[in-house]
Amino acid sequence: MSLPEFPGGTSVTRLSVYSGRCADGLAGGTPHLHTASTEAYVVINGTGALQTLDASGFRETPLRAGSTVWFTPGTVHRAVNHGDLQVVVVMQNAGLPEAGDAVMTFPPEVVADPARYAAAATLPSGAGPDELDAAVRQRRDLALDGFLRLVGSARQGDLAPLHDLYRSAVALVRPRVGNWRELWREAVERQVRHTGEILDALEAGDGSHLGRSVLLESPPSDPPRWGMCGRLLTHDVSRPVGP
Repeated sequence: MSLPEFPGGTSVTRLSVYSGRCADGLAGGTPHLHTASTEAYVVINGTGALQTLDASGFRETPLRAGSTVWFTPGTVHRAVNHGDLQVVVVMQNAGLPEAGDAVMTFPPEVVADPARYAAAATLPSGAGPDELDAAVRQRRDLALDGFLRLVGSARQGDLAPLHDLYRSAVALVRPRVGNWRELWREAVERQVRHTGEILDALEAGDGSHLGRSVLLESPPSDPPRWGMCGRLLTHDVSRPVGP
């Protein structure tokens, strides 16, 4: 018997946003967008900002302990760290973020070429901490270059480069959609159906599902992973620990 999934078909990660300075003098993460999933930040420590770019233009939202923000697919976002910024990230469609849903804002000539994009996005396997740190910085700086170009165009009222990015992002993820659909069916769609079955049972006066209640746990990854926005403590909610 499989154990119940994390609520809502979501995933949860603890994020310590990078503190190293970028080319524009700000500390923070790698600008990127998601093509299918909404993402939420629940700030638990420190201060910072969330820079976003979408069809309405560029925006910077202050972040502090207690802030809760979320953004839909297509919102280019960059976490900026003003001081020990730590966030709990809740992501829609558990599994998809780790299956390539994110597309980084590399310059257009890179994003439009799948081979160049893969080479720029992939961190070296088996590398030591110093080599990984250098690779993360290089990847972040390349994405920041593309992001600043997009923001500059948007501030002049030209959103064509953003829509070019969207077209390239769709082309990059399109080959993965078949696998994503299976992940979605097993995590999100199955939970929706299960809730419908519970409501049907309750309406009929049947509470037998209450007798199958259980406490589950998902320990954090060890060691932390190198993510796009910072060091990640991921929780594999698809493999919970039960009694």
